[in-house]
Amino acid sequence: MNIETKICQNCEQSFVIEPEDFTFYEKIKVPPPTWCPECRAIRRMVFWNQSNLYRKKDSRTGEEIFSTYPARADVKIYDHDYWWSDAWDPMEFGMAIDFSRPFLEQLKELNAKVPLPSRSVRGMVNSDYSNQASYLKDCYPCFNGGNAENCLYCVAFQRIKDTMDAYAVLDLELGYELYQAGSSSRCFFSSDVENCRDVWFSRDCVDCSDCFGCVNLRHKRYCIFNEQCTKEDYEKNVKALDRGSHAAVQDIKKKLRELYLRLPHKFLHGLHNVNVSGDYVYNSKNAHDVFEAGELEDVRYSENLATGVKDAYDYTNWGEHSELIYEASSCGDNCRNIKFCFDCWPAMRDSEYCLSCHSSGNLFGCVGLRNKQYCILNKQYTREEYEELLPRIIDHMTAMPYTNQNGRTYRYGEFFPPEFSPLAYNETIAINYYPKAKDAVMASGYLWRDPDEKEYEATMGASDLPDHISDAKDSIIEQVIRCDSCKRAHRILDRELAFYRRFVIPLPRLCHRCRYTARLSIRNPRKSYRRRCECAGKSSENGIYQNTIAHFHKSDPCPNEFETSYAPGRSEIVYCEQCYNAEVV
Repeated sequence: MNIETKICQNCEQSFVIEPEDFTFYEKIKVPPPTWCPECRAIRRMVFWNQSNLYRKKDSRTGEEIFSTYPARADVKIYDHDYWWSDAWDPMEFGMAIDFSRPFLEQLKELNAKVPLPSRSVRGMVNSDYSNQASYLKDCYPCFNGGNAENCLYCVAFQRIKDTMDAYAVLDLELGYELYQAGSSSRCFFSSDVENCRDVWFSRDCVDCSDCFGCVNLRHKRYCIFNEQCTKEDYEKNVKALDRGSHAAVQDIKKKLRELYLRLPHKFLHGLHNVNVSGDYVYNSKNAHDVFEAGELEDVRYSENLATGVKDAYDYTNWGEHSELIYEASSCGDNCRNIKFCFDCWPAMRDSEYCLSCHSSGNLFGCVGLRNKQYCILNKQYTREEYEELLPRIIDHMTAMPYTNQNGRTYRYGEFFPPEFSPLAYNETIAINYYPKAKDAVMASGYLWRDPDEKEYEATMGASDLPDHISDAKDSIIEQVIRCDSCKRAHRILDRELAFYRRFVIPLPRLCHRCRYTARLSIRNPRKSYRRRCECAGKSSENGIYQNTIAHFHKSDPCPNEFETSYAPGRSEIVYCEQCYNAEVV
């Protein structure tokens, strides 16, 4: 099959389908997509609320409960525990197939009738203000993670303890303001750190301890802004930097940024990869256009996946030993051969067009089913009836497609239309990966919902907080503070204050939501660019960095090219893996 260029049905921009893409589509028996990769990703993401929690009335009791969905969302919910009980039966909402109407129109009606669980949680202890999470104890509010204790404001994590304000962290203890950190302890204001201890204000450091303001270090100790110190000088100089002062912290961050821009950076964040493109990819093979993922094989156009995903395209969030997945979001835990599904787990098999179905197989167009087989639109069939109906439905979806209000046509092979989601664009992960203003979102046909939050009268502005943590009084936890960025009111919790005092960290000027947004600004956009290595031989092309060792290309410019998420024209010095390893590893 040759390369084919198509025009995206949604954004009307051209995109390319390559021979290996066609091979995958033939393998799982789906037609090639009519939307470009970016529009397909957004379409999946508008179903996934990663880090927001709302209050909404239980459709059964009328009681206001914590919810994945805001009060104004047009969806029915049941309390999490009741939803998972045997006290009700989603099969009661079953519908017979009507071949005189588009199938997705019928599925949309079913989706509006079947209640959804208020939250997606399990094994929670004193962690009510969290969601998309499992096995948390004494956490507040934490999202999209598992196995945590005594943590605050963390998103995308596994096995962490006594940590605050972290994103994409693993096996961590006693951390603060971290992005992409693993197997570390007592790390603060840092990103891309692995196997580190007592590291502050650092980036891209591995197996380091007692380092401050460092970049690109390996197996180092007692360094300040990449300068080697004795233990005595390190302790004296770090104390003089006064990290407990908000003003001093801003100066430290500025100096760190200057150092970061003077040093080379690998074109892709990742290790132990073969034939990979994207960013933050680890231990993977034949994985392209993938972001924040690990242990993948033969995967493309996917993000937020982990642990043993094979043969998958257009897959957003989760993974965990799943294979043969196409156009799915928030599905995982040993799933196999599922297509066009959302929130389906664990061990889902051979199912298509399902929402919030669990531990089932051979479902088509179902909502909220558990431990079922051979169902269509929540109606039970025999295996023979199911297998006879399935090709008829697929042909029907192609011959009589669903067309939404924006004129987009949905034949068999397309993920759910955005209007199937009860969430607005700005209530989902889409706003983080693809930031857009309200007007642009609405012009693209997505829903936007302005926050309907309770207004609290601030008793002080963030700028009025004491500069130094040593000047913060116990009464600060009684204040209602106006965020410096969004101007919304927030409080400092008593255990937050104790953490800041323990580690001599100044009180933050931003609310936890704005801190989360600022943390994600470190992440490169989910785009790929074809570029050449910026190593010119003895130095970087811009002359700022002088190489410390002879590279394989000697004094000539490096000939290596690559796909990278660093856009051309950015300030970073971007090296290929060979040149980067020569300088750093």
